[in-house]
Amino acid sequence: MTAKGSIIKTCACRDEHGKRYGKDCPKLRRGNGRWSSTHGSWKYQLELPPTATGTRRAPLRRAGFTTQDDALQQMDRAKELLAIAGDDLTIQIQIADLIVATLRKTRVLPAPEQVRKRVRTGQDLGRSITVAEYLEEWLAGRKGLREGTRRSYASHIRLYLAPILGPILLERLRVGHVDAVFETIDELNERIIQARESGDLKLRAMVKGRRVVGPATKQRIRATLRSALNKAIQQRLIEVNVAALVELPSGKAPKALVWTDERVTAWESDFVAHIEKMNARRKHMSKLEPHKRIGEKINRLDAYIGAPRPSPVMVWTPALTRKFLDRARGHRLYAQYHLIAFRGLRRGESCGLRWVDLDLRNATAAIRWQITQIGAETFEGKPKTEAGEASVSLDTATIRELRAHKARQNTERLAAGDAWTETGYVFTAPTGEPVNPAEVTEQFEQLSMEAGLPPIRLHDLRHGAATFLLAAGYDMKVVQETLRLSSITIAADTYTSLLPQLARQSAEDAAAIILNADRPTPKRHCKTVVVLPDHIRSGTEPGRARSGDSAPPRSD
Repeated sequence: MTAKGSIIKTCACRDEHGKRYGKDCPKLRRGNGRWSSTHGSWKYQLELPPTATGTRRAPLRRAGFTTQDDALQQMDRAKELLAIAGDDLTIQIQIADLIVATLRKTRVLPAPEQVRKRVRTGQDLGRSITVAEYLEEWLAGRKGLREGTRRSYASHIRLYLAPILGPILLERLRVGHVDAVFETIDELNERIIQARESGDLKLRAMVKGRRVVGPATKQRIRATLRSALNKAIQQRLIEVNVAALVELPSGKAPKALVWTDERVTAWESDFVAHIEKMNARRKHMSKLEPHKRIGEKINRLDAYIGAPRPSPVMVWTPALTRKFLDRARGHRLYAQYHLIAFRGLRRGESCGLRWVDLDLRNATAAIRWQITQIGAETFEGKPKTEAGEASVSLDTATIRELRAHKARQNTERLAAGDAWTETGYVFTAPTGEPVNPAEVTEQFEQLSMEAGLPPIRLHDLRHGAATFLLAAGYDMKVVQETLRLSSITIAADTYTSLLPQLARQSAEDAAAIILNADRPTPKRHCKTVVVLPDHIRSGTEPGRARSGDSAPPRSD
């Protein structure tokens, strides 16, 4: 199709009767017949294809151009747009609709290269969707997501992606736009840090409840956008995933470290310094905000949890793990901590375990459910990965503790009477409801402090289970299968840092083979004392966990 158009020069002058001269104004030309450069403006008129119903469409008229070349350039651009359709009348009509709608909304013609790409990829020309609109549709269309994953995606979109990228048309999204998201996050991080270190109450109030966004979270934010844009590519809405082209700092999980004697000694000193620092800060804040009645001394458990550590992921030695289990014995959740420490279950998996999934006679536990907590709400769902849904073998010590736990639960059932709710869960509240995951963590932290141990996260008991397997000489494949990791790469990335710390014992074991070659072969030394029933049974058994801010006993 070749669109017909024309260019004319007009003005707003009127004759003595008030009628506009238009293109016939005598001032439009000079005395020599040339166009006046100071009077009037140029406009073009271009014929458009009919509407979808076949009715004649009004010509495209655009005025107000300073020069004839400007008007000609814009008319040629409109012609280029119409020529994209070739002889396809349906595409001609869609392009004409797009031209009219875009000019009405933005007063600017669509970009020919964008329209050409959308025609080539079979997109609907009548729809231009913003990034915010698309992300909302994408998330609504993701069926079968775990509630935690859905909420994570939603928060990434609401807090970081939509505020920056939302108004941009999806087809015009560029790498620079995505870079701007993370530049904004970096600026926010700086403001949060500065506000927290400042004595300005207004600044502190502005960032209350906001956390610094670290490299791992940035990677997850980008992964959310990248997943959404991959779907957009499948829908042929875009051709390139710009999120995949953005460079970010590595978000790799920190390496696990073992609490060696040297690290424990250093931490004890750091713990005291941390308490002094936090007490000084609280004393300062109590003077700034006397109406809030801020205590001048930090809660000891809060200080214990917040004190600096060599790595965010720390692992107890077998002896330290045994010390914790000795302290926790007698607590109503002891069997849960025992199960996590021995077999490496995740917190949510242990909370979601049901008696029907336990086969104590054949020493197996089927991991089929997990309970996750988001804020104050809890949700039951499938394990974190497909590999996580599997059977776990149980040792005799763990079976014995689970049997004892069942007897204790039966006692609680009788004591609760009509208040008991039968849910079938292994680990429950005193009235039968599934135990709250946050409570399991809180009790773990309290018991750890009372045992005088260096702090670890509850999840680090799972890492400890892997450590003991490595110390016993098992390879990464066994670690992967025991902890039900989706790949051996994850096991290697997480636990490779532990190998040098275990290398000394392997060297001693190798040397012992030579030195004792002319003697009877001794039993192999094994660091997995924590998983041996004889060691667990040794020592005194303390009573139930105390509450409050009791000072931890001195570490051995």
